[in-house]
Amino acid sequence: MFKDNLVELRKLNQLTQEELAEKVGVTRQAVAKWESGDSEPSLDKCKLLAEAFNVSIDDLANYEPTDNMGIGVPPKGKHLFGIVTVGDKGQIVIPAKARKIFDISPGDQLIVLGDESQGVAIVKTDSFLKIAETIRKQGKKK
Repeated sequence: MFKDNLVELRKLNQLTQEELAEKVGVTRQAVAKWESGDSEPSLDKCKLLAEAFNVSIDDLANYEPTDNMGIGVPPKGKHLFGIVTVGDKGQIVIPAKARKIFDISPGDQLIVLGDESQGVAIVKTDSFLKIAETIRKQGKKK
């Protein structure tokens, strides 16, 4: 997992082993050993690697592309929860992991937003209303 994620992220970010080594303060040989699985970086170096790639340490170490339709390690805070099917009446089932991360429970109200060029977003009503209130207040200050 780790070594495969490291190689994928380095290549995705178009970095050589030398360039990555420079970013985290190690030798190119150290990066080569990490990528081959001959050794693993210290926690401090894992933190620097995760920051360099803008991913979580957990995803860097444990992410399994097979869990997400073969797609690589996502940027920090971004998620691919899987595919859902729209029912006859337009209903969808929000995946359990998404409900857990975003604290969505039965009975919660959600707002569906849409942008014809960017897609659909689903936001908890209380979060959306807080944002709307902040925007309204900023508009009054002008």
